[in-house]
Amino acid sequence: MDEECRNCPALCETRSGVVHGYGDVGADFAVIGAAPTAAADATGVPFARDDGRSMYDLLERVGLCEDAAAEHPSVTGVYLTGITRCHHPERGPTDEEVRNCDAFLTAEVRMINPEILLPVGDRALATLVPEYTTSAPEAFDVREDHATTIRGRGFELFPTIPPAEQTDAEATAFVEAFRDLLASDYRQTKGRRER
Repeated sequence: MDEECRNCPALCETRSGVVHGYGDVGADFAVIGAAPTAAADATGVPFARDDGRSMYDLLERVGLCEDAAAEHPSVTGVYLTGITRCHHPERGPTDEEVRNCDAFLTAEVRMINPEILLPVGDRALATLVPEYTTSAPEAFDVREDHATTIRGRGFELFPTIPPAEQTDAEATAFVEAFRDLLASDYRQTKGRRER
């Protein structure tokens, strides 16, 4: 992974560094967000805590993370990354930036070869749906499909609302559905092509 990537000149001016994936390289679950937050940019750890609930808090509740409040939380069975690698303080990623980072994400997904992809937010969901399902991106909405399973080509998707935006009820729904997923035979799902 290129630590000095210059594919997006506008982002080179706003980032502290390139934020590549973090976690267990033998993971069954890949959590994929849109872009690094300010905290992720500062620490180099995707989904690093800014304000409010973090992805690590939710992973701790399902038993896949220890010390969610640490700068570098310890995760097991989970790899965390993004569809883009650089932080912009005023906006989300552009389509060009997503395309520029696609090779990084593709390499990580192939390397990790997870069973389940967890797109975090609408942008990540819309980016992953065409690649890993037979559906159009507009068929899904992260609020409506939060903590549900979408079967696709090679992977299942388990979309979630960004943790800092979740209500307590939505966080509980995520935790309960994820625990059910962990208790299921999710490793038998690769390649099924239904919703």
